[in-house]
Order: sequence, then C-alpha cells, then structure tokens
Amino acid sequence: MSQSLNEPQREPRTSAAALRYSEYPREKPGRNQISEIAASFRYTGRLSAIPADSVSATLFIAPLHCRMSAQPSTPPVRMTVPRFVARKGQERLSMVTAYDYATAQLLDLAGLDAILVGDSMSMVVQGHTTTLPVTLDEMIYHAEMVGRAVQHALVIVDLPFPTNHLGPYKAVEFAGRILKEARVQAVKLEGGAEQAEVISALTAAGIPVMAHVGLRPQSVHLLGGYKVQRDEERLLRDAQSAQDAGAFGVVLECIPTPLAQKITAQLQIPTIGIGAGPHCDGQVLVYHDLVGLSEGPLPKFVKSYGNAREEIIRAVQAFREEVQSGAFPDTKQSYS
Repeated sequence: MSQSLNEPQREPRTSAAALRYSEYPREKPGRNQISEIAASFRYTGRLSAIPADSVSATLFIAPLHCRMSAQPSTPPVRMTVPRFVARKGQERLSMVTAYDYATAQLLDLAGLDAILVGDSMSMVVQGHTTTLPVTLDEMIYHAEMVGRAVQHALVIVDLPFPTNHLGPYKAVEFAGRILKEARVQAVKLEGGAEQAEVISALTAAGIPVMAHVGLRPQSVHLLGGYKVQRDEERLLRDAQSAQDAGAFGVVLECIPTPLAQKITAQLQIPTIGIGAGPHCDGQVLVYHDLVGLSEGPLPKFVKSYGNAREEIIRAVQAFREEVQSGAFPDTKQSYS
C-alpha cells in the first residue's frame, strides 16, 4: 500500500516537482558559506580547505576561474565501485546531484563519495514538473561536463525514461553510450524485481548499475503522485532482486525509516537513502535543495545547508544598482 503525501507528517517526493506543492512544510535555510555546506552534509571529512567565499561568489566566480584558494593536502583516492561497496557498514556514503562542470568540480573538492547526474535535471535545470521529459542525449550532454570535472568521486548517471524499459539489449546500448561519451563510471535505473533482467544484462556487459526502489519518480503517473511507499513485501523483494541481479547499490526513496533499516540490514550492498531515514548506508540530496537554490517550500526530508537563492539575488541586485548609479566600474575595474 502507499500513502498520499497530501496527508500531514508524511515524507514527500524530493526536488523540483515536490517544491511546487504548498502542503509541504517549509524549511528556512541559514546563510552558511559553501565550505560549511560541504562540511555539514558530507560524512567523509576528506576536505576542510574550501575557501570561505559566499555562496554567490562560488556560484558565479567558480564557473569562470574556479578560484579555489586551497587544495586538499592529501588528495583522496579515486572512488571506484568496489571501494563504494566495501564502505557498507564501515563509513557512511554521501552523494549529491550535479549537472555542469563548475558545480561538479566544487562538489568533488568538497570530498563527496559519489556525484549523481540525475534525471532531476528535468525539473531543477529544465523547469519541467516531472523527470519524464529529459532525453538520453541531454543526459549525456550534462554527464560529459560532470565526468570531465570530477577527479575523485564516483560519477553515476540516471538512465532517463524509458531507456531501461525497451529490453536488455537497448538498455546496454544506451548505458554503453553514457559510459563511452561521458567519462562516468556507472548508471542508475529505477526499478527492482521487474528490472532484474536489465540489471543482469548491464552488469554482464561490464556496466555497473545502481538500482532505485521505493518511490520511483518516472512512474509518478502510475503511482498517482509522489507518495510514501509502504508495501514491505514488494520493497524487500525489489531490493533483494536488484542485488541478486548484480546491482552494486540501491537508492531507497520515500519509505518508512524502520523498513529502510530492515532492507539495509538484509542487503550486502550499500543503500543510499532519500526520505528513508538515518539507517541507510548513505544519503543523497539534490544539489539545488542542499544549497538553498530551490524555489518554494521544501519536502520534509530535505535539509538546506545554505541560502544560495537569496545570495544570488542580493549579488545581482547590487550589481544592477551600481550600474545604474555609475559606481561600477570604477578605477579598479578600468584600464588607464
């Protein structure tokens, strides 16, 4: 059975589509610096020297010059699929979405274990209301930028709808394109037991796969909305089937905490939670939600570690006002 997110105190769907629903409780993120954002969310603690520039400065200056005043003293070892799996029960894993070069570079410097090029870009980048419109070519375009930026984290790319529903051979073809063209290491697909054949085919082709069970945003119309998933028998079967088919990890989205804990204990592969409580082997958030770029009320399970939206508006307004007043440019920004 599933429970509607319209009911109070239930965990809603993450990211952009959910942000438009007024019933979600609002969060008031603080004005943290980008270094605090990274340090607060990640578990690894591998980097402590991100400059304490404002969020707006990192968002605007980094794309042009990536001005990082300090680098990690000991660069972290590149995360691989075997290392990722070996972390289960040892050290919790942190994962955040990215869709462009500059953001991915910053997230990698922050010491994340994995970076997900998610089909959530359909909402937070392209402005759609679901994840369905984004295409394979668009995913590859953005994934290539991320893959080129990241030096240490494991980069995983969502298979967009409906690429994993056209049979194992097509899935291998599409996932193969992603790995070949985007310099990434793995793909993620939504589904469990019904996707076992596809997962098996992908892993047989040498393509690492992360599964995704619980709330599956690509099935939003079938589910009737973004709803907390409570069918214990199905969720246990989906997670186990994904592992048996060869998946190296599984995202658990919008399921009750005790059930997520049970699944995590049952599996030998890491579970990555989003709206699944604190007992998963790791956690993932959408970048725009994490840094406070998202518009509107946030889902219950999202925690914002900054207020980038306000910082960006403030910075641009200050620029506009100085242009209008003639204060910019002054002699410091002019040539003699």
